Order: sequence, then structure tokens, then C-alpha cells
Amino acid sequence: MSDDKNKKTPLSTSGRKTLQMKPSGALGAGGGASGVVVQRKKKLIMPGQAATPEAAAAKPKSIIKTPFDAGKKAAEPTKPVEETPAGGLSESEREKRAKVLEQAQKDADAKAKKTAEEAKRKAVEDAAKAERLAKEAAETKSKTKAEPLKTEKLEVDEKKRLADLEMKKKREAEAAKIAEAEAAAAKLAAGTPTKAKEASKPAAKEEPSRPEVKKSRMDDNRRRGGKLTVTQALSGNLERQRSLASLKRKRAKERRQSGLVEPAKKVYREVIVPDSITVAELANRMTEKTNDVIRALMKMGVMSAAGDQVDQDVAELIVEEFGHKLKRISASDVEIDLEGPEDADAELVSRAPVVTVMGHVDHGKTSILDALRKTSVTDGEAGGITQHIGAYQIKLASGDKITFLDTPGHAAFTAMRARGASVTDIVVLVVAADDGIMPQTIEAISHAKSAEVPIVVAINKMDAPGANAMKVRQDLLQHEVFVESMGGEILDIEVSAKEGTGLDKLEEAILLQAELNDLKANPNRTASGAVVEAKLDKGRGAVTTVIVQRGTLTVGDVVVAGTSWGRVRALVDDRGSQLKEAGPSTPVELLGLDNAPGAGDDFVVVDDEGKARSVVDFRLKKIKDDKNKTPQASLENMFDKLKEAEISTVPILLKGDVQGSVGAIISALEQLNTDEVKCKIVHSGVGGINQTDVGLAMATGAPVIGFNVRASRAAAEQAHQEGVEIRYYSIIYDLIDDIKAVMSGLLAPDVKETIIGTAEVLDIFNAGKGKAAGCLITSGVVRQGAKARLLRDDIVVYEGDLGSLRRFKDAVKEVESGVECGMNFASYNDMKQGDVIECYTVEEIERSL
Repeated sequence: MSDDKNKKTPLSTSGRKTLQMKPSGALGAGGGASGVVVQRKKKLIMPGQAATPEAAAAKPKSIIKTPFDAGKKAAEPTKPVEETPAGGLSESEREKRAKVLEQAQKDADAKAKKTAEEAKRKAVEDAAKAERLAKEAAETKSKTKAEPLKTEKLEVDEKKRLADLEMKKKREAEAAKIAEAEAAAAKLAAGTPTKAKEASKPAAKEEPSRPEVKKSRMDDNRRRGGKLTVTQALSGNLERQRSLASLKRKRAKERRQSGLVEPAKKVYREVIVPDSITVAELANRMTEKTNDVIRALMKMGVMSAAGDQVDQDVAELIVEEFGHKLKRISASDVEIDLEGPEDADAELVSRAPVVTVMGHVDHGKTSILDALRKTSVTDGEAGGITQHIGAYQIKLASGDKITFLDTPGHAAFTAMRARGASVTDIVVLVVAADDGIMPQTIEAISHAKSAEVPIVVAINKMDAPGANAMKVRQDLLQHEVFVESMGGEILDIEVSAKEGTGLDKLEEAILLQAELNDLKANPNRTASGAVVEAKLDKGRGAVTTVIVQRGTLTVGDVVVAGTSWGRVRALVDDRGSQLKEAGPSTPVELLGLDNAPGAGDDFVVVDDEGKARSVVDFRLKKIKDDKNKTPQASLENMFDKLKEAEISTVPILLKGDVQGSVGAIISALEQLNTDEVKCKIVHSGVGGINQTDVGLAMATGAPVIGFNVRASRAAAEQAHQEGVEIRYYSIIYDLIDDIKAVMSGLLAPDVKETIIGTAEVLDIFNAGKGKAAGCLITSGVVRQGAKARLLRDDIVVYEGDLGSLRRFKDAVKEVESGVECGMNFASYNDMKQGDVIECYTVEEIERSL
């Protein structure tokens, strides 16, 4: 019993039968032992594959063994069992399926035959077409013997065409082969009626191998299907196929190697190059490789990387090296054609003359304008003088209009008068009959001549006592102003602004001169002109006085004036009325600019705000570059810097009411500069004094000068706390005089030497620790403590202070001429007999500008 328990049951397999554990020969105590049967699973049947007879016979009948079965020595042979037909079909169904498969085979054969015939027919047609094209090419070649270049091109095209036809034939042949392979594959996959009958026979022990069908690339859906699927893996079709792109690359390579494909011709371009350009951008615009451009630069001796800048000259050499054509552009191109084309003569119409009134201070320029305008402008000017350029337009009784510019006459407003002369058509030179020609009158004549405009002389103050018009005419001859009464061509009118006499003749003379000049402009175009004056108003912003020289300025136009731009919000005339538009020769106040432009700047209307921004940005960048431009290192520049370091400077922060006054003050202060002291304008601007100005003045140590402006309350409090000085002025020459006094105080005083006496050294003797000289006073007097110099053979040996002065043993304060005395120097003992001692005094004299 124990032996039976310890005895292991052996495992055995019998072919493809059921795997089971056979029992031992002896039965257990219980009368027998039951056998354990392990069933083998069916073989996986793939889709479209019929079940084999062996798989069908592998069904187990029972998994329980009886003791009687276990006691048998040998298993009885299994009787053949009638199996279910393949696929579980009846005889009729098999016949029907066989018919369907036969019909599918016939259709596939017909389709393959049709495809082959079509390919053969197409090949014949292509051959005929190729023969015809070859014949035509031969005829063309015979006709174009005089044109070898064209013939060569036709031959290349013909070769290419024939090569394409040959390649097309190969592809069609491949397509025919693929179609035949498809038909064969379909035939094998579908099977034949004979195979269907054979499938009904009993299965053999070994499973027949499935024919491996190599699918063509056209049937391979893996390129479209993406990743490998379970169905594809189980079907066994795992062969990788070449992609379409790979085949295209291979064929292109074959064509290149065979010489049938012409190499791509290089395209030569027009390369646009700005003032400076990076190497990478230059290569991109030439469609060249960046490394090739860098190599070309290295050959020229220029070591540059892809991001380095090169100028236009170097870029031109590189562009020509690669065979391209260079087109230069510049950042300043934004200003090209800014004012538009010139006007045609047919578009021009007559316009009012722009007249500038010039002359010396207090000669009656503004008074004449007041008499013409029947207004009083003079009362509003500080000190009774004009400090702004005023623009007015008057309408005469005849309906004619005249635009007047009133310029200041003081010397400080030379620049303002020059701006007035640059926009004017006629200059009215006002000369007082009692004063005659004055310095500013001469300057006005110079400005008028430089502007090349005609002059009309108005001899004013004929009602004043001592008026002498003939003397004025004679003085004008010295300055090449020849009036009509002296045989010249310049009109001269005697007027009196106070009495109102002669004004009508002055108007007639102006209109006559305007008629002679034939003044015309085109009003039907975008406006352009000049800025006469500009200021910042607290409520209205930047207020710019302009004169329209051509075109018509309307509300809503985008205007660029110097470094300012904006859209016109309002137009106001000289009498305060709002206008919708302003034509040629019309003076108006323009509102809408972002800041106050410089007086004398040109203004122009542009198409849009983008254009205005680009123009202003370019101008600001140019100003910044000019300011930051460092001079080349040279000895001359080093000496200039050393001189500047020794120059005393007076820093000033200047704020004014209008741009013209600020410019005039700066011009006047610059004229005060010398090699020893100069006035430095830390900041200048238009508008009231604010806290920013006070902070800048505190940082630079400059006083704040306000001309016709005041500081805000916050700025005044900050200035008081920080100790910043603020000075207010309303008359320009008071301001200039004060700055001049400050600059004069910084000048080193003049040193004046006065020789008071000389003495001759007769003998040298010891005196205590040092030496003393016995001298004879030859001229003047010698004083104790005076400055003295020791001369030896008329050469200065020593210069210093006298030590002691004695007569015999007594110390004296001075010794007169002809008297002997003893003296020495405070810190010098090298005196010799025959030397001369010269005594002198030094006096410092204050200097002024």
C-alpha cells in the first residue's frame, strides 16, 4: 500500500491525442483510480481558412475514465467518424460556392488580360508618338542650323522627353506585372473547385503548408494604415515595402547620374542693401549659404560672424562677388518725395504776398502794422518791444490780401529775423527818419539779401522833429540799397505810423512788387509750409503758428513738423476765428501736434500716421547719433579735451514761453562764450517750470531761468526746500546782462606788474645762517616785503619775495634811489657780485565779457 502511494504516475503522450496521466497496474483500495485527462485546445483558424479534418477530429468525447477503461492493456483503435464538411457546409452549398469562385477567377483573368492589352496599346501609341516627335525634332534641327544654341536645347529636351517615355514604358510594364500578380494572388486566395472537393476528404496527420503570397506594393496598405495591426501580424504579411518618396528619390538620382536632368541654373537677383546689414541677412537676400558669404569675407580680410554688421561698401563687394546686382537704400529714404511732386504751371493760381517787416529796435515796425490792422499789438509786448514773430493777414479795400510777419528788432533775435526772411516774399525795411541806419538795420539788409527777396524801404517817423529822409536814403547807398529817388530800383515810401500818413502808398508798393514777382501756388494738393512760432499752452497743448506756402491745410490732416507730428484738431486765424481750411499764404495757429516744434522748421502733410511716425523716428535717431558720435582719437582732440577741462562753465536751465524766444536766448548766450568761460544750457524747453526741471537743476547745480513763464506751486516749494534758485525775466536783454555778469565773475583777473625800483649787487657777505647782498639802489625805490627777481646777464635767475631790508644795522621799510643798503631773499642765497635785483608790485584787474 505504501509502495502504491510512493509510486509516481508517469506522463505520456501519444501523437496528437489527448494528453493524460495513465494509472498504475494495481488499483487502489477503493477498487480503482480515476484517470485525469488534459484536453489540447483547437488550433487557431485564421479568417478565410477552412478547418482541417484533423482539427475537426480533435474533439474529446469524454473527459472521465472508468476503472474498467483503466484496466485495459491497450486502447482500441478509434473508428473513423464521418466529419462535418469543410466550413460546416452541405454538398449543395459547396457546389454553389465553387461556381462563385470559378466566376471570380474568370473575372480576374479577364481584367488582367484587359490591363495587359491596354498597356500594350499604350506602349504602341507612345512609341509612335516618340517616333513622330523624333521626326519633328530632326526637321527642326535641319531648319535651325544657324542657331546652334537653340538646337542644343532642343536636343536636350528631346533626350529628356525620350527618357521620360522610356521610364513611362517601364512603369506600365511594372503595372502590368503587378496586375498579373494580383490576379494570381486572387486565384490562390480564392482557391479552386478541386481544392474545395479535396477539403472534404479526411485530413491527414500533417497540416498542409499555406502558399506564401507576396503582396505587391499596391496591395500593401501599411503606408496608409500606419502602425502594425493584430490582423496584419496574424496574416503573416510582415514584409516591409519601400515608400513612394523613396522610389521617387531613387529614380531622380538615376536620372541625375545618367545626365538626362539639367542642373538647376543660378538665379541672379537685385539685392536691396540698407546702410548696414548683418551677414546672415545679406546671405538670405542673395539666396546664398551663410558660410559661403563668410568665406568670401575672409578672403577679403574681413573676419565676421553671421550676426555681425557690414556696411554698404563691403556688402557691394560681396554681392558682386556672387554675381548679383546691388540696390542701395538708406534710412533717409523715408524723407524722399515727402513734399510730393512739383506743381504744373496750369495748376498754379495767384496768392497773397508774404511780407516780413524788419528794422532796428523802436523804429516803428509794429506800429506800422497796428496802423494797417487798426489794432494795438505793441501794448502787449514787454518793454514796448516785439519779442515774438507775429503773423497777421490784412484785407485791403480793393479785396487784395497781404500776409505780414513782424520780427523783433533786438540783436538777440537775429536768428528769428533770419527765419522770417526765409519764408517771406517781400521785405519791408523800416528805418526811422530821425535815427537813420542802425546795427540791426544792417543785419536786416543782410538777411534780405541772403534770402534773395525784394526790399521795400519804409522811412518812418516823418512827423518826428529832426526827421531827414534824404540822409536815410544816402546812408542806404553805403549798404548797396539803391532806392528809386537815388536812381535805383528799390521802392521807398515816407510814412508816419503815428499820423497814419503814407500807409496807402506802402500798400500799393507792396502789391506792385508782388505783381512783378508773379506769386502763384497750387491750392489743390496736400499742404506744406513753414513753422513761424511754437509754444505750449496749458489748456490747448502745443500751439504752432505756421504759414501755408502751397496746398490747402484742413482739419484732420496728419502733419509732420521737424521732430513733432500729429493730426490737426483745429485751425485758428490771427483774430481768433476757427477755420476749416487754410490756403496758400495764410497764417494760422495749428493745434494737435504732440509737442512744440522748432521755430523755422518746415511742416508737411503726409498720408497716414505710420508715415509720420517713421519720419519723426528717423529724425530723432539722426539727432541722437550726431550727439553721441565720438570723434576719432587724435592728438588734436586730446588737446581740445584738456582745454575744455580748464574752461569754467556756467550751467543754466532755461524755460520760455515760445520756441522762438528760447532759440534767441540760446543764440545770444552762445555768443558770450570765450576760451576761458562758457555758458552751458543743461536743458531748454517751452512751458512752465515743473518739478522735473527743479530736480534736474538740483542735480546739475544750475539755476532755473524762466522767460515769461512761472513755476508751479509744487515746483516752487521743491526749489525752496532744495535751495534751487529760480529767476524770472520778461525782457531778454536783462537776462543776457545778468548771465554776462556771472560769466565775467568766473574770468581770471588780469595781472598787471609795475616795476618800482632796481638795485645793483656790490658785495656778498654772511648774515647769520644765510647771505646778504650789499646793494646800490639805481632807480626808484625798494620796499620791504615786495616781490623781486634776481637778474644775471639779463636772465631771470630767481623770482620771489624780499626778506629783510637794512640800512647799516637798522631795518627799514624802503630805500630810495642813490642809497646803499643790504638786502636778501627769503629762501635764496646764490647771489653774486654784479647781479641786478628788480622790485615790482602786482595788481589784479577784474575782467568782463
